[in-house]
Amino acid sequence: MRSNVVLWWLLAIFFLIVTAVYVGWNLATYTDLPFVNAVEWVGTIALLFSALMSAMIGFYLSRTHKAQGGELPEDILTADIDDGDPELGEFSPWSWWPIVLAGSAAVFVVGLAVGHFLLPMGLALFVVAIVGWVYEYYRGHFAR
Repeated sequence: MRSNVVLWWLLAIFFLIVTAVYVGWNLATYTDLPFVNAVEWVGTIALLFSALMSAMIGFYLSRTHKAQGGELPEDILTADIDDGDPELGEFSPWSWWPIVLAGSAAVFVVGLAVGHFLLPMGLALFVVAIVGWVYEYYRGHFAR
């Protein structure tokens, strides 16, 4: 986790440097305009907020790293796979329902963009996909 903290702080410093270069470049390009009009504010604020958000994540990770009282198994080079938390949940690697669910979302979004007649079709496909995904362990070969 320590390497993640360092990476986020480096990213924050990088965005601060890029923000300074961006403002300086705009000021050098538009020397005939006053300062308020020479600076391109949308890009400047977006870069500055990116630096602030990176710093916020770096600060949070550093506080979390300090509070956990040790290194994670992922950070120790001599750790085995079993040293981490073995329980990650139950997943269905053979399930086709997430693909159907993504397709229903795609049909719905295309309906928003192209024609509203696709919206009910996307919603109906969504209901079928979510019910199929939830109840896939109650039918067929993998029923319990």
